[in-house]
Amino acid sequence: MNRIVSLRSLAIIFSVMLAAGQLFSQQKQQANKEFEPEVGQEGKDVVWVPTPQALVDKMLELADAKPGDLLVDLGSGDGRTVITAAKRGIKAIGVEFNPDMVALSYKNAEKEGVKGKVEFVNGDLFEYDFSKATVVTMFLLPDINLRLRPQILEMKPGTRIVTNTFTMGDWIPDDTARAEDESTYWNTAYLWIVPAKVEGRWKLQPSGEIVFLQEFQMVKGEIITGGRKETISEGKIRGEEITFTAGNVVYKGKIRGNTIEGTADNGKNVTKWTATR
Repeated sequence: MNRIVSLRSLAIIFSVMLAAGQLFSQQKQQANKEFEPEVGQEGKDVVWVPTPQALVDKMLELADAKPGDLLVDLGSGDGRTVITAAKRGIKAIGVEFNPDMVALSYKNAEKEGVKGKVEFVNGDLFEYDFSKATVVTMFLLPDINLRLRPQILEMKPGTRIVTNTFTMGDWIPDDTARAEDESTYWNTAYLWIVPAKVEGRWKLQPSGEIVFLQEFQMVKGEIITGGRKETISEGKIRGEEITFTAGNVVYKGKIRGNTIEGTADNGKNVTKWTATR
């Protein structure tokens, strides 16, 4: 009887060891298997869908991204935007919450010969400080774009923001472009240029006053000179550049903090103007 019990015990032990061995083998195979992202896989804020390469190229073109820029890609996925920028000589950083995607991005960068020229940060895009970027690229949902918008509007005037497909609510894009690849829904890029802030009253030199009302890059208001008021129309800011019309005069200027300097063209003469606040 004891011998039968012992044989049964040995059989149970052997079965447990065999099962454990199989489990260990499966875990080892999974550990050695290279991570492969799947379109639609869950992420922290959005599911992952890759930006088509044709649109990546179009986004960088629309942003006029070039060497000397610092590009930050928020939600960088498999790293393709950062890698494409690096291959063009642009310093680029990707911010990605999924550590497997970060590891994959570095592998992809190595395959493309730019591993030493890119940086991928494993982190939350809402916690990462991208304020020093001159170009920001994104493929995020509209509600996330809106959550990021206040931070974006505090960036240095002239910073270019480019998104894949999704917009910024009532902040109208400065430009739009489409990739030639019509085989995918993801083929539209939108550009915003962070505008300088001019809202308020400015003293027009040597006398007079300008009152600006600003909504993002759009400007209206009035110019007061010699007791006369002229309504501002067609006002727009592109980074630090401002243009508007008042009366029959077209004004152009460069905004530098609390000073604007530019020219006024009435169709006959071009004069210089300066305003301060």
